[in-house]
Amino acid sequence: MALDMTASDNALPRRAMKAEMLDVETEQALARAWRDHRDEAALHRLVTAYMRLAISMAAKFKRYGAPMSDLIQEAGLGLMKAAEKFDPDRGVRFSTYAVWWIKASIQDYVMRNWSLVRTGSTSAQKSLFFNMRRVQARLEREASAQGEVLDHDQLLQMIAMDLNVPLRDVEIMDGRLSGSDFSLNAQQSGEEEGREWIDTLADEGETTAEMVGEAHDQAQLKSWLGEAMDNLSERERFILKARKLSEEPRTLESLGEELSLSKERVRQLEAGALQKMRVSLETNHQDVQHFFS
Repeated sequence: MALDMTASDNALPRRAMKAEMLDVETEQALARAWRDHRDEAALHRLVTAYMRLAISMAAKFKRYGAPMSDLIQEAGLGLMKAAEKFDPDRGVRFSTYAVWWIKASIQDYVMRNWSLVRTGSTSAQKSLFFNMRRVQARLEREASAQGEVLDHDQLLQMIAMDLNVPLRDVEIMDGRLSGSDFSLNAQQSGEEEGREWIDTLADEGETTAEMVGEAHDQAQLKSWLGEAMDNLSERERFILKARKLSEEPRTLESLGEELSLSKERVRQLEAGALQKMRVSLETNHQDVQHFFS
């Protein structure tokens, strides 16, 4: 086993704080050693170095009421899953990638242990569990600002539309979150402005493994496109920005009038600029086809 999570509540965090800090090169070398050669020593070193991250994320759920040792164990399992699926060739730091797996693992644990009646594990139910009360509070604030008062049925319908989930799911989750075992809207203190328990939960959002890689790919593609644009003339850049990058694309006629060119000439310059960018991308960045496959 690559990581010992059976230590006492205090021993593991102390050990994690003393772990080494990995630079980019070392991190990628360890990740490749595990991916390509199943080197367990490399896996242990990689995971141990980032256990402090897992413990830090687990601590965010501590006030929810779950045992800290259980939260740390679930965070560690998420960290192990991240190490198993991490691709160092994508150019993303392991810590950035691991956050999503750690968070998902902890949230799944919270949902499994929330109530004797399972809250469910589908994506719609998970979105409801972590976001319903936040959305409800926002909708009520917006209605209040407009001098409106929403009845309970209206509010549930609006939540269903906002989260794009069936109304029936919202009604069921509303009953469960308001049940006798514990209410997410219960305040942590007796003060009127005390935080609600829902505020201690991390936002759900998208937690798919592909999200990190996709964000990296988009940033990389944007950089490459910027380089290709730099190779164009000022007039060509102006035409492409007006035709392709504007929220309200300009017409060939309006650009022709502004540049004192015919509509056909503007079309030719646009086509030529696009061809120059295509050649530049394919010449300087052979991996560009990956983004369009």
